[in-house]
Order: sequence, then C-alpha cells, then structure tokens
Amino acid sequence: MTFSWTPHRFVGGALALDVANSVILRHGGEARRDRFAVEEQLQAFPEAAARLSAEREDFADLQRVPHDRREQFLELREAIDHYFRGRALGSEDRLALADLLERIAMTLRMAPDARCLDQATARSALRLVCEPEPERMKICGNCGWLFLDRSKNRSRTWCDMAVCGNRVKASRHYKRKKTETLP
Repeated sequence: MTFSWTPHRFVGGALALDVANSVILRHGGEARRDRFAVEEQLQAFPEAAARLSAEREDFADLQRVPHDRREQFLELREAIDHYFRGRALGSEDRLALADLLERIAMTLRMAPDARCLDQATARSALRLVCEPEPERMKICGNCGWLFLDRSKNRSRTWCDMAVCGNRVKASRHYKRKKTETLP
C-alpha cells in the first residue's frame, strides 16, 4: 500500500497537533501505525506540512530533522500528544505540562535553524500551551486524532467531516438498515 501526506493528514489546526497525529490509532494495539517510523514518510513530512498545515504561513520552508536529533523530536511528539490529549479530556496535568515545556526548551536550545521541523513543532506547541480557549482542543470521535475546534459554536466532533464524519454516519446507517431487515 502506498502512502502520501494528504490534506486530511493535516486537520489538527496546528503543526504540533499534525505531528502528534502522525501516529495512527495511537491506542489501537496491533493496529497502531507510526508514520515517522518509515524513513520516507518522515522525510516527506516537512515539505507536505509546509504546503498543507494550518500554520503553513509561519512555517513555509520547513527542513527535515537531522538524524542526530530524531530521538528528541519523537520525544517532543509524545509529550505534545500526552499533554494536549489530557487537556482535551479536561485534565490540567502539571507534570505533563512540565515535561512538554522541558522538551520544547531542549528542542529550541538544540538547533539554531528555525526552519527545521523540530524547531517549528516546538514553537507551534508553545503557542498551543498559551491558547486562550483550551476547550477548543478536542479528540476526534472516530480516529482519536487531536484537533482545534475553530467552529463558531464549538460543536465540531470529528477531525475531518469528509473522512471521519462520513465513516461514522455510514456505519450508523449500515447498522440501522441491518436491524431493520432482521425478522
């Protein structure tokens, strides 16, 4: 199966969330897929993010993470997911926040090039920490991805209506039709 970074993969509303969402079915056991575990996908991400991320104006010319900083980048990704997932669930875990801020600081100290993906991700995460409306942070009811709900009435349920919303609605329809046909 071929893979490409499509607009759907950048629905988080912030680069930091798109990076966190690079793990598919994070809590799905055997079904879990880490897109950054595949070298080609990790290498292609910065160029795709520069075109498709909601923050593309701020991070227009993203560069790849150097090999010697990848482990720290993946640790930053996990800290982003841990803190913001808890925040979306209504928890303000100070230890998770402290860990995230330490990872951000470590990343920002490591490299002088602000165009590098790890640097841009750290800055994006720092902006999210300061988000004035934390209730806008949500978890998709279908795939579990993190996203910012920028809708006027804050009623967004899925990361992407065209993908996850359709899947949930089609599943409901199928189940309803199936029960209607049973004797």
